[in-house]
Amino acid sequence: MAVYEKPLSNTFKQFFQSERLGSVLLAFFTVLALVLANSSLGPSFHAMWQSYLGGLSLEHWINDALMAVFFLLVGLELKREMVNGELSNIKSALLPIFAAAGGVILPATIHFALNAGTPTQAGIGIPMATDIVFALAALSVLGKRVPASLKVFLAALAVIDDLMAIIVIAVFYTSQLSILYLLLALAVFFGLMIMNRVLKIKQLLPYLLGGALMWLLMLQSGVHATLAGVLLAFAIPASSLEDDAHSPSEILEHFLHKPVALFILPLFALANAGVVIGSGWTNSLLSANSMGVILGLVVGKPIGITLFSFAAVAIGLCRLPLDLGWRHVFGAGALAGIGFTMSIFITNLAFTGDADIVNDSKMAILVASCLSGLIGFTWLTLRGHPTRADKNADTMDIHLDDYR
Repeated sequence: MAVYEKPLSNTFKQFFQSERLGSVLLAFFTVLALVLANSSLGPSFHAMWQSYLGGLSLEHWINDALMAVFFLLVGLELKREMVNGELSNIKSALLPIFAAAGGVILPATIHFALNAGTPTQAGIGIPMATDIVFALAALSVLGKRVPASLKVFLAALAVIDDLMAIIVIAVFYTSQLSILYLLLALAVFFGLMIMNRVLKIKQLLPYLLGGALMWLLMLQSGVHATLAGVLLAFAIPASSLEDDAHSPSEILEHFLHKPVALFILPLFALANAGVVIGSGWTNSLLSANSMGVILGLVVGKPIGITLFSFAAVAIGLCRLPLDLGWRHVFGAGALAGIGFTMSIFITNLAFTGDADIVNDSKMAILVASCLSGLIGFTWLTLRGHPTRADKNADTMDIHLDDYR
């Protein structure tokens, strides 16, 4: 069996480091939002986000505009993985694809089983999501105590998971659709693709200007405007050379890592994590919707990811890297249950105008994310050591038939 050593790409390591630092700020601003929302400043704190600027409230500027930048980064990360990363080879890609599918389908099934036919059925998308920042940050704290390939697996899983959540947003959380504006937005997207593939334009500015126009048209179409960020990512030229620092896609991804991790996501947490903890908050956790969210994230994620991965391996579509065991897959699945940012994002779309259900859902997300993080981190601390020697967490041994 041929073996060669492949270092983790510089882009991946930078991405991993920025997620670790961003998680600290994300946690801090989450706690700050909770404190302010439940203090005497609570009414003023919530009212501040509803103040209008340029036709949109501050909350909408954050959730619709700044989060489009976050989705642009997710799209760039996914594109990088598809061009020259973990998803560039179909045999390598199948394992995280099946894992992500299990991590979406089983949690959604659990929520649907508890909420079918009720007003909270719309929350089916909430437990589907994974928070990339917190999930990868937990692995980074574990460092060399877990295999390097587990970091790649979880990163690919989380990015695919978020792509699936984006598709759910586009299909199920679109209201008052304007076909005209949607067609105009798609026309801009195809124009950008022509600039890339036909005209071979490599400068970033024309793509960013086109992306801004596409965002505005998407906002008017009724389809959530953040989807423009993902479409823009796939229109920007990328290089098939690993760590090509001069690729427009690589340049933009590198530039966005810190603003997204250190500013956009913490600001999103400050604006959206201010859950009001009332006297009956424990009872709200027992509602069908809250139980669907908690069980979906805490139970559905690790079981779904493990079962679907096992099925893919059992039927011969792929195999685990040799330094991973099923205990690692389960641990990654538990960390994938940290829904937080994406789950809160979907909550805002699912229950627009119903502040009580939104508040209860966010409380369930916070509880489930804390439980999932604790379970995943503890499990991997105790059971996460590699199945083979893996002394350097920045490299991993790749076997040519590891994924056959």
